[in-house]
Amino acid sequence: MKPSSKPSEGKRFILSSLTFIFFLCALASINEIRFESLFKLGRCALSNAPLPLNSSSEMSTLVPNSSSDNIRILIGILTLPDQYHRRHFLRLIYGTQTPVGAQVDVKFVFCNLTKEDQKVLVALEIMRYDDIIILNCKENMNKGKTYTFFSSLPEIFNSSDRPYPPYHYVMKGDDDTYLRLDKLVESLRPLPREDLYYGYVIPCPSMDPFVHYMSGMGYLVSWDIAEWIRDSEIPKNHLEGPEDKVFGEWLRDGHRAKNRFNAKWSMYNYPEPPTRCTHDLWPDTIAVHLLKNQEKWIHTLKYFNVTTNLKPSKLYHIP
Repeated sequence: MKPSSKPSEGKRFILSSLTFIFFLCALASINEIRFESLFKLGRCALSNAPLPLNSSSEMSTLVPNSSSDNIRILIGILTLPDQYHRRHFLRLIYGTQTPVGAQVDVKFVFCNLTKEDQKVLVALEIMRYDDIIILNCKENMNKGKTYTFFSSLPEIFNSSDRPYPPYHYVMKGDDDTYLRLDKLVESLRPLPREDLYYGYVIPCPSMDPFVHYMSGMGYLVSWDIAEWIRDSEIPKNHLEGPEDKVFGEWLRDGHRAKNRFNAKWSMYNYPEPPTRCTHDLWPDTIAVHLLKNQEKWIHTLKYFNVTTNLKPSKLYHIP
């Protein structure tokens, strides 16, 4: 009677199984090394790929801002010395906004005072609010006021006792524009802090920020462009004309603002009367322009529920 061969067959099966498992482990280790190399290579390629464009924004930059410190923004609202009531109103609008992760300074900008009452009343405003910049110029709209504003900023704010740059971005705004500061900060956070030009592209139907220029309702540039405006001969030799159009021509002729961001349709003109530049009020709004009367301001402020944080108190009753 032959001895059973089952024990030897079982040993061979176990040995074969162990060999196969070892082979699988070795193969997995090799593939893991290859995958890690490919992953690193892919990650490197993606970090240098252009950011995707969408219907409301366009950028030319390949490297977004990655700094984690707070964004510093200066908003200069160009106005006139006699517009006392408008300034007080706008102080309410911007003084009740507290954007997170940003320092946003709103200043009112006009040229030299020319009346005795201005010298008293504006001085009182400065003593109380410290939010006025008086430029060394004669009041004008399209004869160099915007140039004087931007070119004066480095001398005013560059200082050894404050960080450099003092502001990452500088915005020129109108006093009939409502800016929502939290949305502005949110839109700027991923953008470059150098050679940036940001705003609402003109003409109104266009979505290409490289064709023409940004609307005067409110356009923003990085600090290095303000310094370039101060130093370059190009703006100095081309001061007169529609200020927003002329500003765009400076950047074109100087080959500046390689990084551009079209904030349309988060920036737009008030919806009435309807034009190609208007848009309905909507939650993702950054700026509403052409608020020419109290009725339009109130309608806009009510839409965005600006008084929602009013605390209850026995001191007042507002239904």
